[in-house]
Amino acid sequence: MKVLVTGAAGFIGYHLVKKLIAAKVDVVGLDNINDYYSVELKNNRLKDCGINVNEHDVDYTSAEGNYRFLKIDLLDFERLLLLFQENSFDCIVNLAAQAGIRYSLENPRSYIKSNIEGFFNILECCRINPPQKLVYASSSSVYGLNTEQPFAISQKSETPINVYAASKKTNELMAHAYSHLYNFTTVGLRFFTVYGPWGRPDMAPFLFAEAIQSGKAINVYNNGDMKRDFTYIDDIVEGIQTVLKTEFSEKYQVFNIGNGKPVDLMYFIKCLENSFSRKAEVNLKDIIPGDIVSTWADTEALESTTGYRANTNVEKGVDLFANWYKDYYKQS
Repeated sequence: MKVLVTGAAGFIGYHLVKKLIAAKVDVVGLDNINDYYSVELKNNRLKDCGINVNEHDVDYTSAEGNYRFLKIDLLDFERLLLLFQENSFDCIVNLAAQAGIRYSLENPRSYIKSNIEGFFNILECCRINPPQKLVYASSSSVYGLNTEQPFAISQKSETPINVYAASKKTNELMAHAYSHLYNFTTVGLRFFTVYGPWGRPDMAPFLFAEAIQSGKAINVYNNGDMKRDFTYIDDIVEGIQTVLKTEFSEKYQVFNIGNGKPVDLMYFIKCLENSFSRKAEVNLKDIIPGDIVSTWADTEALESTTGYRANTNVEKGVDLFANWYKDYYKQS
């Protein structure tokens, strides 16, 4: 199997690439390594996969030989198409995107460019050079104003309440059209609050850990009355790998991938306090426009189709994340 992973320097992309190259899969990764958050963290992820980036080169190969990394932006269609033409990819995993719900309130245009136009370029490359399968990142945020929980893929997802969610729902609709017209399989995975080692610094677990470790206050929105279906990164990666190996009877698929257990945000903070052996100082604030109060994944469809189910509880996951955080910043 030869697999292209976009967003390979990102949180989920890094973990997926690490697992695939360990399994001796032939992997090509790409990322534009933008400065939305720490470039140093992205470069360290790449380094951990055997890639030492510099300012000038755009094409790298790991010492093991089964991982090639390229600095490419999804908006550069010509370079992207050339990459598809030079390789015969069995599967594409599209994880490249402008992430972050709150940032979408400040800079919505970047989401249209990266998440919609960038994904369109991937679909066009797949139309011209069809893979067996395109797996792409969607999000639990597509459920928007839907209040029925747990969220199931049969429920409505046409009422997103922020531009990030709207861009992810657009991806699903675009994938449906392309899989129908051009006869290749597309699988959308609606991720539910992914956390773990090497995570994004703009996400709540990282911000909470940073505040607890440094003795600063944590801002907790909706006065702490929030629930999230926190899903540990290893479970997400195992789910993606299972999807890559599964033969689907239908060309278009969308699944929830989550832990299937909503967790009170204040309990998640309590787990972090236990892992850091420090009490958190909490500032309770009103909810931010575009934020969702509660998420809870119904994962029955993914389990019945592929046999996969997440199995890392939040106490274990938080401890693994906290241990990585302390070690990483101790070394830094």
